[in-house]
Amino acid sequence: MLENKNENGDAAGCGCEKSVCMENPPNSFILVIFGASGDLTYRKLIPSIFSLFQKDMLPSDFHIVGCARTPMDDLGFRKKVAESIRSKYKSIPAKMIEVFNQNVHYVSGAYDSPEMFSALSARLDSLDTQYPTPPGRIYYLALPASVYTDVIEQLSNAGLVSEKRDGASPYRRVIIEKPFGYDLESARSIERQMKNHLAEKQIYRIDHYLGKDTVQNILMLRFANMIFEPLWNNKYIDFVQITVAESIGIEHRAGYFDKAGLLRDIFQNHMLEMLSLVAMEPPASFDADSVRDEKAKLLRSIKRYKPEDVSANFIRGQYTQGIQNGEKICSYVEEDGVPQTSTTETFVAAKTFINNWRWNGVPFYLRAGKRLKRRVSEIAVTFKKIPHSIFNPLQPEDLHQNMLVLNVQPEEGFALNIQAKKPGAKLCMGDLPMDFFYRDIFKDEPPEAYERLLLDCMAGDSTLFIRNDTIDLSWSLLTPILEAWGENGSGAGKLCSYPAGSWGPKEAFSLIEADNRKWREP
Repeated sequence: MLENKNENGDAAGCGCEKSVCMENPPNSFILVIFGASGDLTYRKLIPSIFSLFQKDMLPSDFHIVGCARTPMDDLGFRKKVAESIRSKYKSIPAKMIEVFNQNVHYVSGAYDSPEMFSALSARLDSLDTQYPTPPGRIYYLALPASVYTDVIEQLSNAGLVSEKRDGASPYRRVIIEKPFGYDLESARSIERQMKNHLAEKQIYRIDHYLGKDTVQNILMLRFANMIFEPLWNNKYIDFVQITVAESIGIEHRAGYFDKAGLLRDIFQNHMLEMLSLVAMEPPASFDADSVRDEKAKLLRSIKRYKPEDVSANFIRGQYTQGIQNGEKICSYVEEDGVPQTSTTETFVAAKTFINNWRWNGVPFYLRAGKRLKRRVSEIAVTFKKIPHSIFNPLQPEDLHQNMLVLNVQPEEGFALNIQAKKPGAKLCMGDLPMDFFYRDIFKDEPPEAYERLLLDCMAGDSTLFIRNDTIDLSWSLLTPILEAWGENGSGAGKLCSYPAGSWGPKEAFSLIEADNRKWREP
């Protein structure tokens, strides 16, 4: 393990000279991006790779090969790459972009065309000759999930993903984006097709939420500090809330979203991943298998609901016309590409429990939605009331409960609310927030989540990627909910409505208020 430092001697990527960032610097690699002409590539992937490049966190010998159906040559792609970098980083010297672009190439063709993969193979073989030893290869599928298996099959047929069992050959890794299936059956079908060509260790299923510093910090907060873990159980914690709120609508994703819905789009991945990190047992060590073993155990412990219990514990909603930041917003069914008769949910609130010794009896309230009041993702852990008040006439119920809030976005950090005396009268008491935001402490924005995840894949660290068994477990939890709702939304529980710019349907408030609790106003 090496301490990776920048030219000023600071820990690379940290901005704090007292921090030690232990990284395994990646070896030489070639990154092939399928869908290289798409939004994800230009908005997230290229800026993230360039950021690692300018932080000197990439090896000196690396190459990026873009693949897409759009006809383009190397120079055309490099021009697009330069525009992508400048849109993210305004003051980057032209010379640095020029140096970076020397490593950028492009191959065009159809994703089901053997000729395109033959041309790609020839280009990769040519690049291999520039390395002293053959480099590893990473294939990033920035594509619709419907073509994953076609691309993997073509890669396999062209001999581009084969590894020798003795481990002597360079690695071949494939990164895929969510959604990982449509339901339990489709997820298992995709898994079977991928396993015809790839070993599990070659597959890196990416959820960008796991690359956010605050999400990773859940593990550090719990297991690197003695102050919290002894309290992290049903003796001291009253309930937990997880919120993933988006102020935007579906943008240009109507074709995907109207078929998927919010439960598939957010709950199956982001929500369950954050829940598992908050509630899992301590792993034996901070390595991929140990961490992911505990996440799988946690998912197995989440309460399963019978069809007749779904409507009492899951609220689904769809936004109607409303006002957001002074602007009139159309309803979901008025969005371009959405049928007027659509019953697709844009909001879900849920109440669930974890059936184990640590969490028995502690409710976990989850909510996520589109066109909500503001963009925010957070985890709020509320501790129990004090058992007895010595501050007469104040009673335990008069004092606010302590709360630890982990802010995932837009401002990464966390806050602990405690009770403290205010200046004034003897029993003048109130909340004292103890806030920490990465931007305030480190004087810089946290790195893009994709930076962390790409670097981990280059180094062969799969800790923050999703393993196949957790995909299966998450769908086994949610598929019965989807089945209870029915294909056209005519099943268990009505489709509630909420005005755009609000915090969701009133039924979601009733869900938590029935337990004499309230949703936190982020």
